[in-house]
Amino acid sequence: MSKIAIVYFSQTDITGQLANAIASGIEQQNNVKILSHRIKGSEIIEGRFVNSNLMEELADCDAILFGSPTYMGGVAAQFKAFADASSDSWSHQKWANKIAAGFTSGGALNGDQSCTLQYMQTLASQHGMIWLGLDKITNTGIQGLNRLGTQTGIVSQGIDGSVHPSDVATAEYLGRRVAELVLRLDKRQ
Repeated sequence: MSKIAIVYFSQTDITGQLANAIASGIEQQNNVKILSHRIKGSEIIEGRFVNSNLMEELADCDAILFGSPTYMGGVAAQFKAFADASSDSWSHQKWANKIAAGFTSGGALNGDQSCTLQYMQTLASQHGMIWLGLDKITNTGIQGLNRLGTQTGIVSQGIDGSVHPSDVATAEYLGRRVAELVLRLDKRQ
């Protein structure tokens, strides 16, 4: 059975709503187990993310999706603490050749969310992961997939505590896309 992780931080739950939609997309595929982990402040001790069990579980995953709200043009400090703590996994290349994807949210229509995705893409590249973006042009289909037109991953604008329905649909689509690729690659082994 394939295993896909969703690791994210969410303060207002906008990014959490995207994570849930991604999980719904993954669940549409058979033979896939989901590990969803919301980064908590209690896991950050003196500025360092500490959760050795999670890091061990991530080493056994076929794909990892990263999520963080965009704060001041980048990932939230809580997500950055997780990323910094992944250096032990990096030094042993435990995430190499896994599929990676990312999602973010912000209060503004364009609050430099692409910078957040680029950071996640760089993190994945340092780990030797394979980045999977969107393959949908802006406002595709009746659901309006990829409403904000970012190919690198999911960008969403939170409005009054909710995620736009098109952004939810895009998140679900990305989850399904990652799961389909993981299963396709598993069949080749």
